[in-house]
Amino acid sequence: MRIAELETYLVNLPLRREIKHASHARRQSASLVVRCRLADGTEGWGEGVPRPYVTGETAEDALEQLNSTPLTGQFDRECRSWDDVFALCERFQPAVLADDPRGCRSNSLRCAVELSVLDAYGRLFGESIRELTHRYAPASDLRDSKPVVRYSGAIMAEGDRAERLSALKMRLYGFAQCKVKVGVAGADDRRRLARIRRWLGGRMDVRVDANEAWNAAEADARIEPLLAYRISAVEQPLPHRQLAAMPELRRRLPVAMMLDESLTGMADAEEAVRIGACDLFNLRLSKCGGYLASLRLAAFAHRHGLGYQLGCHPGESAILSAAGRHWACSVRDIRYLEGSYDRHVLGELLTVEDITFGYGGRAPALAGPGLGVTVRTEVLDRVAFKKQTFRLD
Repeated sequence: MRIAELETYLVNLPLRREIKHASHARRQSASLVVRCRLADGTEGWGEGVPRPYVTGETAEDALEQLNSTPLTGQFDRECRSWDDVFALCERFQPAVLADDPRGCRSNSLRCAVELSVLDAYGRLFGESIRELTHRYAPASDLRDSKPVVRYSGAIMAEGDRAERLSALKMRLYGFAQCKVKVGVAGADDRRRLARIRRWLGGRMDVRVDANEAWNAAEADARIEPLLAYRISAVEQPLPHRQLAAMPELRRRLPVAMMLDESLTGMADAEEAVRIGACDLFNLRLSKCGGYLASLRLAAFAHRHGLGYQLGCHPGESAILSAAGRHWACSVRDIRYLEGSYDRHVLGELLTVEDITFGYGGRAPALAGPGLGVTVRTEVLDRVAFKKQTFRLD
């Protein structure tokens, strides 16, 4: 079966409230949604979340790249098995329109297109995306099968009252892990973390995420006061341009270091391992170029003795949330898990199914073929500000 058509939607998803961290603040989330239609009419959906401050992409950039890519030559193959589909996805090479030394400026586009293809063929073959980890050879060391996974909570930089309320809700809601955003200009992170830890209680696993907020000269002084509150990891303390300073920072401080903005693909992963920059990778499907690329990165981390978490982009819809759920339910040794915040974050849901996590952050494996969710096309049409169809037959 061949791919007949790709249809793209550039959308702005309204958020329930402003999401703020050291790198950015937003009240809506820009996404690229792709519908893949096979020759027999079977449809699949994918999503990418372009973030210019992470991979240098915008939604408009992604569409421009797709317009400049010879799609027919790349997607004109018959796919009769998952191996055929994997080969098709791995052949996809979007046009390079700007300097891209890290190979990440098309990652959200790759993710959106790949997920739509995997969803479509999953529906055609009658198999869940979750089964791909067990069929994809590079993921052979990662395979697991979990009926339920457990997500982390997250506390943004929201002000004293809102942070207290968020921490109390997470404690009452039974979360086991919580990420706290730090490094926002003007905030006293030591005081914030002392207060948040008090409200979360002593048993919860707490980590912090600085989103590149500090420079190498100040990072020790910023992090050391936070260690008293038993943080388990520090995510992206330095900007990517100062990656070379991470090994020494990691050596000096007795806490795990995680890369996020500095971990967008295999080139970044290889450099991080070469210099000893981190203990953990933050893998995000959109940021890292898709479902299969994220499996390859997790396998690379595993081979080199590093841990990994599956993260998410604030504001992603249930299309990406579903993909993350399948990934999490089929991959072992995930240190932290983020995502499925859907109704807690979004002003409107794009799918019929509400797959938001439940009490304690727990969420079940999704049933059904493909991604297992149904897109509400009437909502998608309403929030889309640009649509385009690419015929491939």
